[in-house]
Amino acid sequence: MSDVGTTMSVSTRANKSSFNFRWVRRIPLYIAAIVFCLITAFPIYWMIVSVVQPASLSLQYPPSLIPQVVDLSVFQDIFFVQDAAQRIDIWIGNSVLLASLTTVICLVLTVFGAYALSGKRWRGQGAFGLMLLMTQMLPEALIVIPLYATIDRLHLKDSFITLAMVDTAFVLPICIWILKNVFDTIPNEIRDAALVDGCTRIGMLFRIMLPISAPGLVAVGVVAFFHAWNEYLFAASLMSDRKLYTAPVGLGSMISMIDTPIDKLLAGGLVFSIFPIIFYLIVQRYVVSGLSAGAVKG
Repeated sequence: MSDVGTTMSVSTRANKSSFNFRWVRRIPLYIAAIVFCLITAFPIYWMIVSVVQPASLSLQYPPSLIPQVVDLSVFQDIFFVQDAAQRIDIWIGNSVLLASLTTVICLVLTVFGAYALSGKRWRGQGAFGLMLLMTQMLPEALIVIPLYATIDRLHLKDSFITLAMVDTAFVLPICIWILKNVFDTIPNEIRDAALVDGCTRIGMLFRIMLPISAPGLVAVGVVAFFHAWNEYLFAASLMSDRKLYTAPVGLGSMISMIDTPIDKLLAGGLVFSIFPIIFYLIVQRYVVSGLSAGAVKG
């Protein structure tokens, strides 16, 4: 019995030492992760510090990493402006409208596009899917001039509907592939059972496939929303009226060669960042499940 107890004691000590050794080996990894997180979060922290203290303190050298004076009057300067074309709340409202329109249009087109790729096989299906991916190889700057000339000739400038359709055209291919992978995870037995029960293919799409694919729809909506929310090039080109500026364009218009109000620019950027963060936190679990739904089929 003593030999067995001694053996168990030695084995326990060996397991503990092995566990401690593995923990020690992970210390450099933990340190690297902490440093990486600090480097990533520092710009956000510096933005907050620069907003809550006067610009003169933020621009001094060496700068103070801890706020010396707390002054929130800059938020009053960007929200309560005499000229409505320079108010951050107007720009954010325009961004919300544009992102919402883009999300709705993209969801409608994505559902039918993904269903066409995931449903019944047809000639040219693979080529169609490949062409969708090839459209992502074209940078926006390459077609902004011909696109602007076409929209200007059709007198469709300064329209959120036009801008939403342009944004949808660029984000639609990736959204179709995301939802197509989600549709592929639905077993064929469920589709066949719906058809046997007398359901049409369109009825099967809306009654069977879309309810099952709800997380994928949320993921597609989030991708489309953030694309339109952050888009700058087309919004700056197709919107000439300052009252119709989206937040990225409005914040960009504050930068000039003569004077750039750093405190107002950073305060506007902070307000602009709050809305997508809150939106993403609300739908985060649906986005993760939607994006990973096509990872494993069956």
